[in-house]
Amino acid sequence: MSQFLEILQPIVHYSLHFLVPGLIAYIFFRKNWKQAWLIMILTMLVDLDHLFATPIFAPGRCSINFHPLHSYYAIAFYFGMLFFPKLRIVGVGLLFHMFTDYQDCLWMWYVNN
Repeated sequence: MSQFLEILQPIVHYSLHFLVPGLIAYIFFRKNWKQAWLIMILTMLVDLDHLFATPIFAPGRCSINFHPLHSYYAIAFYFGMLFFPKLRIVGVGLLFHMFTDYQDCLWMWYVNN
């Protein structure tokens, strides 16, 4: 079972990063859903903060509260973006990105314990 979960984890992770934002965009921003989806995909640039870590990639490392743009302070800022209509789509994208990464942390913890 553990081996199956290890194979399934990246599929779920990247589906949540790229496909589910399209669904969110279609449901909540239907008038401009394609633009909203693109903006949410562009929020993946938040992962550039991984370049400042040593090593850049460490399997089993949780991004949440490790990288600066994945910190609790940053997440609080992203939440604040929801209250500004012009920043709302970006905020939703960033928060969903953090949710996806947190889900990944839980998944890694479950598989390793």
